Amino acid sequence: MSKTVVITGATGNIGAKLRDHFTQLGWTLRLLDVAALGDPNVIEADLSVWDEAWVQQMASADAVILLAGDPSPKASWQSVQRLNLDLPMNVYEAAARGGAKRVIFASSNWTMAGWRFQGEDLTTDRPPWPVNAYGMSKLAAERMGRSYADRWAMSVICLRIGYCQRAENLPGPHMGWGEWGQQMWLSDRDLCDGFEKAVAAPSRLRFAVLNLMSANPGMRWDIEATRRAIGYAPQDGHVAQVPPQADGAADLARRTRDLIDAADLWMAETRG
Repeated sequence: MSKTVVITGATGNIGAKLRDHFTQLGWTLRLLDVAALGDPNVIEADLSVWDEAWVQQMASADAVILLAGDPSPKASWQSVQRLNLDLPMNVYEAAARGGAKRVIFASSNWTMAGWRFQGEDLTTDRPPWPVNAYGMSKLAAERMGRSYADRWAMSVICLRIGYCQRAENLPGPHMGWGEWGQQMWLSDRDLCDGFEKAVAAPSRLRFAVLNLMSANPGMRWDIEATRRAIGYAPQDGHVAQVPPQADGAADLARRTRDLIDAADLWMAETRG
């Protein structure tokens, strides 16, 4: 069945991949991005600023895919305030007012980055643990989605996306973050399948936060809930290959995390 889908951030890494996939399905697409890059099919718009010129594009869509924002884990608080807080709030509001059936928010594995060295399985009902402004902004936008799903006749699905690289997106030691990075690899094929399944999921799915990774052996990320909720069927997977120097980098990151946690505990006890 044909769908009408709005893609925000349509010229970015994930946006371009989804656009190609949905076009092959014969779906009707409305494409928005802050920079059209010369593409006449993309409407140029700064979604952090409310403007009826772009708001009307949300009307009666089957799904609005919220990819737009600052994609960098190194993003500053100033940047995430505008691009990862103000912007998603505008898009949720426009989708709700326009009668869109569903918003699919591109959340991030960074909402759980504090669990990297803890060893537990990473289900989406485990308490979030962002460690930077970027991760915190993604968590806040998930909670915005929960609020809109509760108050409007609109479904919201938040996908905590794994490691999806630009271009060929081949897995391997070059990816960075050692075993942690490779075990949350998300292939282009599985990325597109996950978003397609999220668009087509039954309307009774009012709100969900779901992990979206490929079926990587040994990973801690739970994707069984994603299978059950939307019928996600990953076809790819990668066994992490960690060179010795990556182990050293991971150990340094672990010790740094321990120092930060100890400092946080000391400050909390001192204030108490």
